[in-house]
Amino acid sequence: MEGKMIGPGPYRATKLWNETIKLFRGGMPLKRHWAYFRSYDSSFTGSEAVDWLHELLKRNHNFGPEVTRYQTLQLLRKFMKNHVIEDVKGRYGKEDFEDSGQVYRFPPTSPLKPLPQRPPVSENCDLPRLIRWDDYEELPQPEKIPMKPLILNSEMWNKRHSIAIGEVHECKIIRRSDITPKQVDQIWKSMTIAHLQRVLGLKTMDGVLDPKRVNAKHIIHNVFSVNKTGIVILKNKAEDMPYWVLSAMKCLANWPNGRETKQPMYPGFERDVLRTVAEYFQRLKEPLLTFQLYEVFVNILSLLQQKEVAAEALQVCSLLLPPANRRRLQLLLRLMARVCQNPALPPLNDAIATRTLMVQTFSRCILGSAEEVDLDELLATKLVTFMMEHHESVLRVPSSLHRHVEDHLSHLRRVQIKYAGADTDASLASPSYCRQISRAEFEEQRVSSSQGPMQELLEGLIADTELSAKDKRKRLKQFQKSYPEIYRRRFPTAESKAAVLPEKAPRLKPQLMLLTLKKPFQPFQRSWSFRA
Repeated sequence: MEGKMIGPGPYRATKLWNETIKLFRGGMPLKRHWAYFRSYDSSFTGSEAVDWLHELLKRNHNFGPEVTRYQTLQLLRKFMKNHVIEDVKGRYGKEDFEDSGQVYRFPPTSPLKPLPQRPPVSENCDLPRLIRWDDYEELPQPEKIPMKPLILNSEMWNKRHSIAIGEVHECKIIRRSDITPKQVDQIWKSMTIAHLQRVLGLKTMDGVLDPKRVNAKHIIHNVFSVNKTGIVILKNKAEDMPYWVLSAMKCLANWPNGRETKQPMYPGFERDVLRTVAEYFQRLKEPLLTFQLYEVFVNILSLLQQKEVAAEALQVCSLLLPPANRRRLQLLLRLMARVCQNPALPPLNDAIATRTLMVQTFSRCILGSAEEVDLDELLATKLVTFMMEHHESVLRVPSSLHRHVEDHLSHLRRVQIKYAGADTDASLASPSYCRQISRAEFEEQRVSSSQGPMQELLEGLIADTELSAKDKRKRLKQFQKSYPEIYRRRFPTAESKAAVLPEKAPRLKPQLMLLTLKKPFQPFQRSWSFRA
């Protein structure tokens, strides 16, 4: 019974807890065992439970082969405290589970944890609205706006016809204000959470992340305040780790080249350095990924089979961390990776490999839940293993998010389109602008809204007495070519056109006038020239 894969979604940690209990209760072999001078049916020993559950967790896609026998024992102890199992005398809670021949059984009551009731999305959604290009401050519209009378003379006709001005609906007098730092913070926060939601494939972040607890200042600091290697730079040096911890981490990461000459050298010195670093991180009040982001990182675990998607999700989610937690996490993961890849470093433990030691030592320092009843140890092992193996990419600033935010800010700073007819009226106190519309909406408005003005333009052209008949026919021919439908409705027949503009009279060819010659035509004759 390998179980089903629990995908991303609200309260994934609780769903994994219930799924593990269902598999354990449904598949654990039960036998008759002898204890306390009597036999107990449908029971199992502690060692049998550890063996069977350990194999189940290693085959399960939600946990993987990294699960150790000790972690399985710790999980069974949590089962004991939460009355998932009990000893044959019905004791649980204060009793401890032992990997031995002691006999246990399942209680008759269901130990599953109920999922929290999710409030409606409209009440719980506190994601700030994204600042858009058409956000503006409306000015009070005056009752009457003085405008110059528009005279459609020949010059105006040429201008109107050449640029094909059409009327656009919903134009308002607006004032664009500069983007404030507060609005920039709001844009970074909104787009970061939306990007994370899209990468996780969730319809809503309810039950996964509370937007109220996301600090936009942390996001901006983690994006821009970094050194050449991508490590966060802290403005307040007091927030950084103590010097002796940084020195110990540098010594262990660059072993043997990182040793300082003043430090004492003795057998097992490198193990004491590791113990010093581990004690510092284990004394922190909360894990580096913080309690409030626990559910988000648990959801990322379901994406680990898609390495690129999981790495992008970790990139975005780690931006939500406080800068001092993010810096500690970057330095710790780099230390763990270098220790595992350093062949010159002596063994740090006689019983287990260095890679396993790194994961077991620091997994609970990186990911953990506020409640001790969850599967934090198993989940932390899987996530930390992935982050350690891909430490160079998982804590990098996501380039796609950075580009999208900068493009949006650049779009907001663009100059708005000025209304095309405003240049004909110099008496307006404030410039007028048009709201941004789609291309399809523009084409629809261009076809529907230009009919009336073009008809008025045609009537004005017909009634213009300053134009000669020749120029008027020329203008009408241009109008017919540009707006054939309007022209056809105005002049459906030749008679309607003739009633407005009489046809010009046909030009008569002049008759050949023969001149009467008094003398008959005589050929030219050469005469003698007078010469001296």
